[in-house]
Amino acid sequence: MDITLALKTALGLLTITALGGIAMAIQRFGTKANPPDWLAMLHGLLAAAALALLIYTYFTVGLPVLAAWGLLLFVVAALGGVFLNLAFQTKGKPLPGAIIVVHAAIAVVGYALLAIPVFT
Repeated sequence: MDITLALKTALGLLTITALGGIAMAIQRFGTKANPPDWLAMLHGLLAAAALALLIYTYFTVGLPVLAAWGLLLFVVAALGGVFLNLAFQTKGKPLPGAIIVVHAAIAVVGYALLAIPVFT
């Protein structure tokens, strides 16, 4: 397995995921309405695919230290995303802004930690 290809693929998936997350945040904070379910599911599916690839890479060939820390942060962000989905989105309750911001901030730091070894 080529670790560089795995990291670039995960970063590409996470870039698309982040764009969807930005779109959902704009909708939530701009219109005060929750994003559509299909967008939330697509966001989670792409994030889960990237997370699965990173976990597989970690346990088979290993990850650079910064990417491994990024993986840990993505696991935490994913848990926050699952909580947002199960406790609010699926019940039609408004997504809490503070949790959205924390979820996004953790994911952004994880993204940066993953991007550093890819581009250096």
